[in-house]
Amino acid sequence: MARILVIDDSPTEIHHFVNVLARHGHDVFTASNADDGIHLASDELPDIILMDVVMPGINGFQATRYLTRSELTKHIPVVIVSSKNQETDVVWGQRQGAKGYLTKPIKEATLIETVNELLCA
Repeated sequence: MARILVIDDSPTEIHHFVNVLARHGHDVFTASNADDGIHLASDELPDIILMDVVMPGINGFQATRYLTRSELTKHIPVVIVSSKNQETDVVWGQRQGAKGYLTKPIKEATLIETVNELLCA
């Protein structure tokens, strides 16, 4: 299946994403902050990146902007996954280059549907 990078500073959220995605046959690797996630994405070139917004240091919006504009990683779809659920957050995420925006807590079916849509795009 797909190689998916999850960038989130919450060990609980990472555990949840890894379990759900692995159960659906995906190879999942993780970073606990955006800076490490940017480096890992550049080294590993995953098929999809799931990006939290609120993290220490570089936030998810900044990391998304960097990844979607970098020549090396701009082909990788980034899906923002956040508890921030205001319309302005969604619009801002799209303006940074995100291909999707999911609000926590995420239902398993919604997550898998979004991943599958991006893999087929």
